[in-house]
Amino acid sequence: MEHAPAEPSSAAARKRVSLSQSAPRWQQAMREAVTDVDTLYDALELPAEGRAAARSATALFGLRVPRGYLARMRRRDPHDPLLRQVLPVADEHAEVPGFDWDAVGDNASAAGDGVLHKYHGRALLITTGACAVHCRYCFRRHFDYAGQHAGGAHADAALARIDADPSIREVILSGGDPLSLSNPRLAALGEGLDRIDHVSRLRLHTRTAIVLPERIDAGFIDWLAARRQQVVIVVHANHANELSDDVCRALAALRATGATLLNQAVLLAGVNDSPDALAALSEKLFAAGVMPYYLHLLDRVAGTAHFEVDERRADGIMQQLAARLPGYLVPRLARETPGAAAKSVRATTAPGR
Repeated sequence: MEHAPAEPSSAAARKRVSLSQSAPRWQQAMREAVTDVDTLYDALELPAEGRAAARSATALFGLRVPRGYLARMRRRDPHDPLLRQVLPVADEHAEVPGFDWDAVGDNASAAGDGVLHKYHGRALLITTGACAVHCRYCFRRHFDYAGQHAGGAHADAALARIDADPSIREVILSGGDPLSLSNPRLAALGEGLDRIDHVSRLRLHTRTAIVLPERIDAGFIDWLAARRQQVVIVVHANHANELSDDVCRALAALRATGATLLNQAVLLAGVNDSPDALAALSEKLFAAGVMPYYLHLLDRVAGTAHFEVDERRADGIMQQLAARLPGYLVPRLARETPGAAAKSVRATTAPGR
């Protein structure tokens, strides 16, 4: 005999039921992300002495960690490579020469209405300021999203800027994270881009596919498969431990649409600054159908100096990596320099490769 579902016993339970009925699973997961230091510390059973500094650092840049991503971290280990990427620390207050608010020249390349035009043939749309996770090394942690975004009332003007420049063949959806947008909002943006004949490639830069694989739902896959442009999806994984079974299934679904999948990582002290960590990342990415693309030297944004790996050491790590892996699994070590015509890529050589 079937039984009727039990009536929620509290207001909180009724709210949970309402959310599950009215919002897609990924949006509910976004709402349930950890956003306060005490919850993070309690969930991972971290040493208490770091809490005060963590609370202070969140005044500079807020905390946000999806619970599914939290579940991939080791308990009682403040040095876990996934935790280190999201854990607020006292070092974020340090004022270090050469570390500025706009490390990559976003403000200088802003064309208006959320359009950034740095490189020939490509335009980037700041689609939203929202992200599923707040990475402590984020190069846009100080970005003026309120004044520069292509959402809402700015969307038509942003598309008009792209339409007026026939040299733009590729549009890059960025943010924040474009996968923070709902499927209906993505549909409206896709329709607008479809009307611009000279846009032949669409690129999405997303961390959400890695930290919140629930976002790769049927509606998003349908939207992706319907695009008339060639589609490139650049995901952002820094460590092999991020590539859980759920993430690999989401990546397979993306790949099944015919999209090209690439990965860009950031070289981060205490996270992936070893040949072993980078080799494991490349191997696991390739097994999941994703090609290693860029390994970025840290963008020198204020509050992130404790993540920096100096260039000489980075070169040494890359030479060891190139000696261990076939060339197609070695990402290009790159730095973005404000005002340059392209990213600068550092040479990586190894005997016999």
